[in-house]
Amino acid sequence: MWSGEFDSKVLYVQTHGVADPGRSATPFFLAASAAAMDCEVMIYFTMYGPTLLQRDVVDKIGPKGDRGQPLRHFIEQATNLGVRLLVCQPSLDLNDLSLDGLIDGVDMIGGAAFNDLALNADAVISF
Repeated sequence: MWSGEFDSKVLYVQTHGVADPGRSATPFFLAASAAAMDCEVMIYFTMYGPTLLQRDVVDKIGPKGDRGQPLRHFIEQATNLGVRLLVCQPSLDLNDLSLDGLIDGVDMIGGAAFNDLALNADAVISF
């Protein structure tokens, strides 16, 4: 799944979801930073992570008050720089979600594909 065009490959793994909003923006921010450094970057959403990608959630999660941007800002920043968003099928089932209920641009992969990505990444970082 890695393209081979980039020298460095970074895979972020997001396991936290809407129940832990304080952990939602950082993977997107770091992924955008790595993409801006000419790395190939993917974020894999597993366990409760897919709940962050729901169409009706990305504008509701953000800092308290007016002190920052909603989650959508960080997602768009990352994806506009080429970060790919990947989701785990069993985790969709775990959270009673479907791919159709998620934001555009999310691809579903299985466990073997994730393991292949992890084995071929230069760095795997988990949240």
